[in-house]
Amino acid sequence: MSETTAAALLEIHTSALAGLGSNPRHFARWAALAADEDYPDADLSEALFHSYLVRGDEALTALWRRHLTAWDFAEGPHWALFAPARTDERRAAVYDRLRFGSDLCKALDEVAPVAKLPGHTVITREFTPWYTPERAAARSFYWAAYERKLRAKGWPDTAIASLDEASRAVVERLTDPEQAPARQAKGLVVGYVQSGKTANFTGVAAKAIDAGYRLVIVLGGTLNLLRAQTQRRLDMELIGQENILRGADLADVDSLVGVDYVGDDEDWPAFVQHGGRPSALGAFDIERLTTRDKDYKSLAQGIRALEFEKREPTRPLHDPANLHHAAARVMVVKKNKSVLTKLVDDLKQIRGLLGELPALIIDDESDQASVNTLDPKKWEQGKTDRTAINGLISRLLKLLPRAQYVGYTATPFANVFVDPGDDEDLFPSDFLISLPRPSGYMGVQDFHDLDSATPPSERTYANSQEKAHVRGIYESTGDRLQEAMDAFVLSGALKLYRAEHGVPDGPFRHHTMLVHQSVRKDDHAELALQINSMWHGAGYSSAAGHERLAALWAADFTPVSDSRASDLPAPASYEELRPYVNSARQLIGSGGQPVIIVNGDSDRYFEQLDLDFDRTPHVWKILVGGTKLSRGFTVEGLTVTYYRRTTQQADTLMQMGRWFGFRPGYRDLVRLYIGREEPFGRNKYVDLYEAYEAVCRDEETFREQLAQYSVVVDGKPQLTPMQIPPLVAQHLPSIRPSARNKMFNAELVEIRSPGRPIEPAAYPVSGAALKRNAERWRPLLEAFGPSPVAFKNPPDGSSSLERSFEALTGTVPHADLVGVLSQLEWERPGHFGPHLTYLSQLDGTLAKVDDWLLISPRLAANTRVEARVLGSVPLSLVRRSRQGDKAAFGRIASVEHRVAAQRLIDSARSAPTPPGQEGCIGPATGVALLYPVVEGDSHSHVQAAVRNGMADPSKIVMAFTLIPPTSAVSGDRRLVRFRAKDSRHSNDAIIPVSSS
Repeated sequence: MSETTAAALLEIHTSALAGLGSNPRHFARWAALAADEDYPDADLSEALFHSYLVRGDEALTALWRRHLTAWDFAEGPHWALFAPARTDERRAAVYDRLRFGSDLCKALDEVAPVAKLPGHTVITREFTPWYTPERAAARSFYWAAYERKLRAKGWPDTAIASLDEASRAVVERLTDPEQAPARQAKGLVVGYVQSGKTANFTGVAAKAIDAGYRLVIVLGGTLNLLRAQTQRRLDMELIGQENILRGADLADVDSLVGVDYVGDDEDWPAFVQHGGRPSALGAFDIERLTTRDKDYKSLAQGIRALEFEKREPTRPLHDPANLHHAAARVMVVKKNKSVLTKLVDDLKQIRGLLGELPALIIDDESDQASVNTLDPKKWEQGKTDRTAINGLISRLLKLLPRAQYVGYTATPFANVFVDPGDDEDLFPSDFLISLPRPSGYMGVQDFHDLDSATPPSERTYANSQEKAHVRGIYESTGDRLQEAMDAFVLSGALKLYRAEHGVPDGPFRHHTMLVHQSVRKDDHAELALQINSMWHGAGYSSAAGHERLAALWAADFTPVSDSRASDLPAPASYEELRPYVNSARQLIGSGGQPVIIVNGDSDRYFEQLDLDFDRTPHVWKILVGGTKLSRGFTVEGLTVTYYRRTTQQADTLMQMGRWFGFRPGYRDLVRLYIGREEPFGRNKYVDLYEAYEAVCRDEETFREQLAQYSVVVDGKPQLTPMQIPPLVAQHLPSIRPSARNKMFNAELVEIRSPGRPIEPAAYPVSGAALKRNAERWRPLLEAFGPSPVAFKNPPDGSSSLERSFEALTGTVPHADLVGVLSQLEWERPGHFGPHLTYLSQLDGTLAKVDDWLLISPRLAANTRVEARVLGSVPLSLVRRSRQGDKAAFGRIASVEHRVAAQRLIDSARSAPTPPGQEGCIGPATGVALLYPVVEGDSHSHVQAAVRNGMADPSKIVMAFTLIPPTSAVSGDRRLVRFRAKDSRHSNDAIIPVSSS
């Protein structure tokens, strides 16, 4: 047999894998078929394949990494129904179907390890599957072009596979564009702030267009600048050069008059190229009804702009004989009343055609449904304007009976989602998809030590996100504004140093600092003047200035970068960095103006501002702004944020997380200077950083709940979109339908939590209620023994130290615990009801729980305050604070305590032993962590609650976390149960109050 070259083997494998598509099968047979004519004597042995992998053949490795990753990510394929995506079990199923030997499997695992990443979460109504892998593969012209573009941008295979699956999950829940009956689907896609939602909806648009949707309307932003950015992104990555040129010759200057991008956009060569007009390549063209510089004004050439040629005139457009030969139309429209009114009025003229036209409406920032939502005063006063925008979108849907609506937002509690009374027509009644946190993204987990078991005294730059990236602004330490500006200069210098020492300079094109302190424009002007004066007085070219920067570099940037970016080039001394400091100073101060105020609300304002990150080569500036920076406007290259403003709107607070996003090559340089001890809520002073963390905790907990309840049971969803608002109300009690004469139809009846923590938070505020609750706990407190038990947690990834603590313990019968829980009072009536319903059935009705191990943890000796609660043994009192202006506490159980409790529950599954000893409980025993909580954030609050060793029960919150045994679940495996208040309208999200 002749020697097989790497090129020949690559060609054979490429052809064979293309034949396999989404279904891994006996690879050797397909490879033999692929080699048959051109390479009849090819060596197709596993030994040769193995040798190429081991020697590091890049092309062959990349090919297999791409296909293995796609199979790893496939959701619920028929060939691996019981092997979850992105697991070793799934990979083993793939290898088994490919019939590979163990040595080859090991080599492939080395070059393409399983990406064990979280997937997207889908909450959906039942739907009729139509977008099969075979159908998607048969028509994939624009998706394939988009995928190639992402690979050219450097996207890893895992990111592309994740996007592929998440966008497929959206498209398959739209209506089949070929079907005869007209049907609309409405959904919501929830991403993260600054996390690349545009990439997802571009993928959705590509797949939808390939599948047969022939009109795509993207509602993109409230300003021309934002709309143009979205238009450019779609033009560059989806529509492509040939569709933009429409036959114009790049060599003929006259033919290029009026053509976007050519000649004035340095990225034009990077726009997708299809290799010819798509219609000449067996696909179909895309015609743009808007351009980079022109929003929708009227249908070009009048009604003819939406005339579609039919190959079979007697059949409707949605018939496959016509649909897949017709050009698609795409428009990116500003979310503006006059623009949308014009579009609606134009579409009214062609009603007949619209009934046949499969259309897709993508609503970016769907919770921002008015041009005025960026102005807080107009937000309060301008509900009619907001309703006008929503109403116009609803009119679009009525004019386009085959239109599908998909909203995108970064806030899970977005009004268009949780507030169906605002405009019932836009409620995402068919599906909600929560996107996973993308790889490389800096989010809340990168600025807060959420659930860190490492004690504060042991936290370092390496194991603490807060210590690495967050710099608190306290009243006692001054405003730290000069330090923040110095950090901006230093981080810019380090970017320039890295760019010159092997780190690509693409990510460093822009370098920005954001100062956000007030919503008032007068304050912005005053602050910008102050910063400008500080800049010119900072002495960045003087010896004193360099001395100050050198000190900050040594004390802050060097230790953080050493611990978090040791693989990146770093200067050995400040003197080596000094030339780059001078260059950074010049870039920031170019034009004599280092500061730009960003607080306008008009297109004219942004046009004169000249702050287009797409078209401006380099933006190295300090931006001062207010709410204008809270939504839609992406600050590129943001490295240092100075944030002191407070707000009581949770979604606004989330949107203010401009420090979130992708920071390739400079994650370690990111700094957040954030206000501490700032006013937040009525008559309260709460740490702004902690307030932000509390909101983020709400969001993350909600996402976790969605993932937990999204598991399909017996082929049916446990949770549908119409049932989500009551779950949201568990987190944000202020959420209600806006119309007073309407209510949520879905009522949350039961939440089952086998093996998972139950931690209520809305404890009473009233001292009298707290005292009554303590009295109810009194019988169970007698179960605690007098001697503490030692609990030990093994080392975790953040530390090699063993965690240990002491706690008092006692065992109580299940009926006794439920008896106490059923009598407790709550600040929000019904708050604990769904959990209590579940716990009450663990007497054998649903499952059998015999007893509960009570654990009352003791704090460290140097911080411990002990007191008797209504005659109990001395218990260790703990401090907890409520979240901002809400009645609810944040987290009750300490991480190390919860870890220990969870370990008890998990170990009881496999190795049950008699209860009563640390590490030993039976399989029918639950764990209850009990905390006598004193509200407040200082030691003095605790001391004030104790007199002569006795705790004042009116100042004690008897807080708890319960973990039922894993066996405490019914045979149907359902974890959540709802009922409709009005069963006559069981599929309606809201109903009139009178019908209840």
